[in-house]
Amino acid sequence: MIRRLRLVSGLVMLSYVTMHLLNHALGLVSLAAMERTLHWIMALWAQWPMQTLLYGGFFVHYALALWALWQRRSLRLRMSEAAQVALGFAIPLLLVRHVVNIRVANDLFGAGADNYAHVLWVYAVHAPSLGLLQLTVLVVAWSHAMIGLHFWLRVRPWYGRVRELALTVAVLVPVLALLGIFEAGHQVAALAAADPAWTEKAFGGIGLPSPQTSAVLEEIIDALTWLFLALPAAVLLARALRYFWQRRRGLIRISYPDGRSVEVLRGTSVLEASRLARIPHASVCGGRGRCSTCRVRVRTALPGLPPPSEEEQRVLDRIGARRNVRLACQLRPNMPVEVTPLLPHFAHAADGTRRVDLAEGREREIAVLFADIRGFTALAEGRLPYDIVFILNRYFDAMGRAIEHAGGRLDKFIGDGVMALFGIEGDGDAACRDALTAARLMSLGLADLNAALRGELAEPLRIGIGIHAGPTIVGEMGYGAAAALTAIGDAVNTASRLETLTKSYQCELIVSDEVIARAGLDRGLFDWQDTELRGKQERLAIAILASAQNLPLDEPGDQPTPAPEPLTPAAASLRSRM
Repeated sequence: MIRRLRLVSGLVMLSYVTMHLLNHALGLVSLAAMERTLHWIMALWAQWPMQTLLYGGFFVHYALALWALWQRRSLRLRMSEAAQVALGFAIPLLLVRHVVNIRVANDLFGAGADNYAHVLWVYAVHAPSLGLLQLTVLVVAWSHAMIGLHFWLRVRPWYGRVRELALTVAVLVPVLALLGIFEAGHQVAALAAADPAWTEKAFGGIGLPSPQTSAVLEEIIDALTWLFLALPAAVLLARALRYFWQRRRGLIRISYPDGRSVEVLRGTSVLEASRLARIPHASVCGGRGRCSTCRVRVRTALPGLPPPSEEEQRVLDRIGARRNVRLACQLRPNMPVEVTPLLPHFAHAADGTRRVDLAEGREREIAVLFADIRGFTALAEGRLPYDIVFILNRYFDAMGRAIEHAGGRLDKFIGDGVMALFGIEGDGDAACRDALTAARLMSLGLADLNAALRGELAEPLRIGIGIHAGPTIVGEMGYGAAAALTAIGDAVNTASRLETLTKSYQCELIVSDEVIARAGLDRGLFDWQDTELRGKQERLAIAILASAQNLPLDEPGDQPTPAPEPLTPAAASLRSRM
């Protein structure tokens, strides 16, 4: 609830700031356009529900910022997080004079000037230092809001696709606002310089504050400035007193798998402990319990740990976490614990969506597909490197789209070969059917690619595909940035050897009996062979298809699929000898 209130209150103030910045940008059009738009904006925010929302949003947001500062057991933050905190507490200090001279003077004394021309004259002609201060607070407030918005949105799956556009908007809005202010301020300064009497004519009807009122306003400004300085200072002082008080109760040790450990106060989060010890620890959302990238495996007497909150439990359920997996930013142990971070410190937001049981390693019944270009070495001879890379990238694009469209996961590209996994998070029978669908789509995609590259290729590209299903170990394997989710096991080796066998049979697709049976297809529609694979004692029944396009898959909207083509001459010859 606290995080939601903080988010909602921040969005309310962001909407107010955004309207004013866009209004400032109209200075590039004309001063009259700025004044007209300001009239409509103030008419909206002058309504008592909107004023209540705005002022209430500020007080709630500021109070929750103080609460968040109190809750932190460590002020060792990432640069972006520290910048957001510092900028946030600087905003009211920089903004207090503007608000008092405009809003308070108007609301309490009826003596303020709430129009662009007078404000721009003050900032551009009468007191340029105040104008510089106002420009500074504009940049500070917008930067604080954009950092917070980035932390909130970066855990969304779609954010990566619009990140560049969002950055462009985030930079463009304040730049246009500054340019608008400069242009309009230049116009006002030119008018004041051209006619010494212009100022009196333009602002003669404005009820400017009397000397007595100005003195009162200065006192209010001083009081609010000291208040906004004293509140965070008081929280920091209270934190220091809490530290020395709780230190008397003793420290607890948080240990890491590489032998490092750190002693911290009870109630310090594991993520804060990692930062205190300068141990790299992933946390995409900045410790707000949204991204799950800070997840750790805990080794301790679990009943002694504080249970996860409702919001933490929701995130843990989403990633399929077991009982000994917690979010480091939310776990505040009151006893010694040993933790193992489950993601590398450079993890991205997308890594936080990966289920824990898969990343740690789990036995799964999946389907495995291998595909390889036939005769690519001869195809590449005499070609420029640029041409080879161009053809391969077009090929990988077509094959990758086919696999992902069928619900598979691209595991890796090996030279000119492809490995794909099906059913990592689903049912084994459906995985077999998806793998066969992918094979047919790959064959269709290759036909389209050959048509597109007809002028580039002396002969069409051909591929061999092998598919097998069975138990495998699925988990995150590798080192550093090369670590990725993959599968190992007999089923993987068998699928690879079936793909190699397509060379001998001069066919496009070889599928094991296991896949055909689990996909629910009629065995009588296929030509079968019993073969002995290298490294396996038992013979394996395989279905041989000259073209994967002829797979008898009855899907909604499909036309009746013809029976598989007869065996190729090479396959028939091998069959007669077996």
